[in-house]
Amino acid sequence: MTNRKNNLPAWDLSDLYKSIEDPKVKTDIQKLGKLAQSFAKDYKGKLAQLSADEFLKSIQRYEEMDVIGGKLMEYAFLQMCTRTDNKAATAFYQNTNEQVVEATKPTIFYTLEINKLSDKKLKEFLKNSAISHYKPWLDMVRLFKKHELSEEIEELLADKAMTSSAAWERLYVETSSKQRFVIDGKEYNEAELAQFMQDKDATLRTKAGKEYNRVAKNNADMFALIYNMLIKDKSIEDNKRGFARPDSAMNLSSRVDDGVVDALAQAVKNRYKDLAHRFYKLKAGWLKVKKLEYWDRNAPLPFAKDEEVSWEQAVKTVLDAYGSFSKEFAAIGQKFFEHPWIDVPPRSGKQSGAFCAGTGGMEHPYLLLNFNGKERDILTLAHELGHGCHHILCYPKGDLNDQTPKVLAEVASVFAEMVTFQNLLKDLDDNEAKLSLIAGKVSDMINTVSRQIAFHFYESRMHEERKKGEVSVERIREIWTEEMQSYLGKYVNVDEDSSYLWAHLSHVFEQPFYVYAYAFADCLVNSLYQVYRDGSVKDFADKYLNMLSQTGIKRYDELLKPFGLDAHDPKFWDKGMDLIAEYIKELERLSKKLGV
Repeated sequence: MTNRKNNLPAWDLSDLYKSIEDPKVKTDIQKLGKLAQSFAKDYKGKLAQLSADEFLKSIQRYEEMDVIGGKLMEYAFLQMCTRTDNKAATAFYQNTNEQVVEATKPTIFYTLEINKLSDKKLKEFLKNSAISHYKPWLDMVRLFKKHELSEEIEELLADKAMTSSAAWERLYVETSSKQRFVIDGKEYNEAELAQFMQDKDATLRTKAGKEYNRVAKNNADMFALIYNMLIKDKSIEDNKRGFARPDSAMNLSSRVDDGVVDALAQAVKNRYKDLAHRFYKLKAGWLKVKKLEYWDRNAPLPFAKDEEVSWEQAVKTVLDAYGSFSKEFAAIGQKFFEHPWIDVPPRSGKQSGAFCAGTGGMEHPYLLLNFNGKERDILTLAHELGHGCHHILCYPKGDLNDQTPKVLAEVASVFAEMVTFQNLLKDLDDNEAKLSLIAGKVSDMINTVSRQIAFHFYESRMHEERKKGEVSVERIREIWTEEMQSYLGKYVNVDEDSSYLWAHLSHVFEQPFYVYAYAFADCLVNSLYQVYRDGSVKDFADKYLNMLSQTGIKRYDELLKPFGLDAHDPKFWDKGMDLIAEYIKELERLSKKLGV
């Protein structure tokens, strides 16, 4: 399937369902409900009395339902995110989610009863080799043992989610996606505006940056209400479950201790001056201004070539880079261009940004891009395709074991981006082009590390502030401005024209405390890449692909052992940031050599 307007590929979801009117949707929802009722009848209150073979059968039946439910909900999401202005698509998304939750309510008892099993009983079950296959999933279930509530309350929370947190998230997504921006009398969507903020024309960047903030300001009251309600809703549930901190639930699901997150955040903050401040001082010099405006952070350099990149060029560049690292990795990536699994062109009603979405029981995920023919779109493709390859590598472990935590979900994508960047860099002999490419990469790395940790501190402070009562728009702006200024330093202007941009930060609305995962993954990948570069680990590529295939079944610290890396070492995070500092030093050298 192709978008004829731009001649760019669009995904075809018909291998899931033919359309939102496909009768199979209703059939699968009904099937899911019947399976759940039968499951509850056979196993509720009986797990401790089951034989090993019977317990194995219960897991397999539970996994079957998980696949059906995941497929339905992912299809509804994928339909909605490319048609947020279509009432039928958004209603289908909401209704499908509600129906899946209702259909699967009878199964809520299952993980609760697993956690009531004694350690002795579970060890007996795990002697069965087929059950031991599911040990990673069982271990994940047991992690939340002390935070689970009664079956009655768990059912109530599942029901209420549709009219509380999920409803507020939906309102945020739909409202955000409908925002339109006007420049010189012409209307644009968010993806198009983002391109203007990366244009060489400083006047156009200024118009776009101010317009982005103006639209956020116009919606600030609505988004402040949504955010206040989401934080309060999360706080109520966290308190009931006994989580010590608002980020503890996310940390536990990522199998990362609260202390490790604190160590990462503080390590990054300690190097704001060495990395972000130092880089933005350089960039202000390149743009010949005393201070950058907020929207100038990602601006191209005046001497950078602004050549149009075709989709075909982008694909070839990424696959060539993948192939230089691993033929197997490139072969997996190639599949995405042989099938309609990627939605490429920006268009009205389509969600901005880019993502990779896995589907229940499916061998492949789908990628969403907003390709505008810029050089940075190459690295975005490399990033999302990395996610896609990661999913395919994990698929053989099974649906329940495909539980890659957030902190590891970004590893494959960031590493794939790094490999592509290095491949682009090695072919350059022009110093200006080299400086431009490295500067773009460093900008992205600072966005991924320093900026995301600044977001983490902002988010943490917002949840703390909410304990005192509803947080006003003015107070949100204050907290936002303080954290942005802290990481950006004195060479970036943070003022009225950027103080409402918190309203565009979708992750804190939709996935609380996800943002630090980007910095975690980037620092981890930088450390991994240095091991790859120095050649100290034999068969690195094979070990790396094997690591990716096990991210759902092993902790990050176990996965790093074959590479001689210890994430518990206090200097680990600095090792990752040292690579960024190395690139900045090279930028300083090139700047001096070129006299720019």
